[in-house]
Amino acid sequence: MSDKVKNYLSVAFFAFFGGISRYYLGKIWQSSGTIVANLVGCFLLAFLTYYVIERDLLAGWLNVGLGTGFIGAFTTFSSFTVDFMKLVNAHHLIHAMAYLSISILGGFLCVTLGYILASRLVKKEKGEF
Repeated sequence: MSDKVKNYLSVAFFAFFGGISRYYLGKIWQSSGTIVANLVGCFLLAFLTYYVIERDLLAGWLNVGLGTGFIGAFTTFSSFTVDFMKLVNAHHLIHAMAYLSISILGGFLCVTLGYILASRLVKKEKGEF
């Protein structure tokens, strides 16, 4: 099987599970599920990128499946935007700004934490810690 076909199948397979996971978070926590999914996704993608992919721990098709497939389907910019606009249209401006701030600042914080954890694990493995 060619690498291209492996990548396509991997993305499709993992996207199914990422989408289902986000769906259930949304069912459990409504719009808070979107925030949770996006923040967890930010952390996971940073960790996956800076620890797993850069160290070449997994096959390329698996990296593509996890990053693009699972995390891509798990996180959602469109639901984030719709949830934000629902709050604005309902005149819940304080909640809307809090939602926006938590999503953006929290996303940067989660990416930073994922990067820091990955960097520390790499240093520990190299004996530099």
